[in-house]
Amino acid sequence: MTPTVIAQISDPHLKPPGVLAYGAADTAAALRRAVDLLNRLDPRPQAVVITGDLVDEGASSSYDVLRGILVGLAMPFFMVPGNHDHKDRLRAAFPDHGYLEGFIEPGGRRAMCFCIEEFSLRLIGIDTVIPGEHGGGLNAGRLQWLDRALAERPSAPTLVFMHHPPFASGIGHMDGEPFIRREELAGIIRRHPQVERIACGHIHRAFSRRFGGTVATVAPGIGMQLDLDLRPEAPSVFVLEPAGFLLHVWTDLWGEPTLLTHVGTIPEQPGRYRGPYPFFDVVSPT
Repeated sequence: MTPTVIAQISDPHLKPPGVLAYGAADTAAALRRAVDLLNRLDPRPQAVVITGDLVDEGASSSYDVLRGILVGLAMPFFMVPGNHDHKDRLRAAFPDHGYLEGFIEPGGRRAMCFCIEEFSLRLIGIDTVIPGEHGGGLNAGRLQWLDRALAERPSAPTLVFMHHPPFASGIGHMDGEPFIRREELAGIIRRHPQVERIACGHIHRAFSRRFGGTVATVAPGIGMQLDLDLRPEAPSVFVLEPAGFLLHVWTDLWGEPTLLTHVGTIPEQPGRYRGPYPFFDVVSPT
């Protein structure tokens, strides 16, 4: 099997030109570093998925900055919205990304849900944004869409990506608004065992857990990381740790098809970390 490599980045939180996010984070520079690193990976990913909060406040000028950076990617990229995004302005900034048209839900709203079929690993994007709300969830229309999409190709290994994790993080200030209809989503995932991974963003830290009988992962942030403070009373603050990304690798190892997820770090400047150094005189004691 020729490996399929899908990179995931999340939460760039871009601002208008020259503006720092929350007065401290140069999120545009962070995203440029991410694009440069992804282009230099060997093997190069076949695609990049970006799991929401593309910009910080939904401004058209911020989407202009986003597009100007993302066009530098040497591979296709696919996006789902986050709670900081304005969907109509996102579509307007990327008219060539037809998948962002999604489908019309009951009630007339358009949901950015889509399937990407061109890789050996099927990619499904789910819109978990409730306009005007920080927390996420799904409604009946999106759940039905997902169930039908998964039923169309029951034997295709599938990566489902969305912005909001459908579970708590343990970071108290992020868990105040539970994911709506998470139990129904879990039931759909259980009915479709071809779902190898659910890939999320929103939390600005890398972690994983089981959900609906599969593995769910959360990507680190590009713009900033949340402080890793697991006290229930922890304040809502961020730290400027190095940005990170995930590599989802569908491959065959030891004769078994498998989806691996690796976590990578995006250094702030070349050579920040000393090395690489070779291992030598390695011993496995008897």
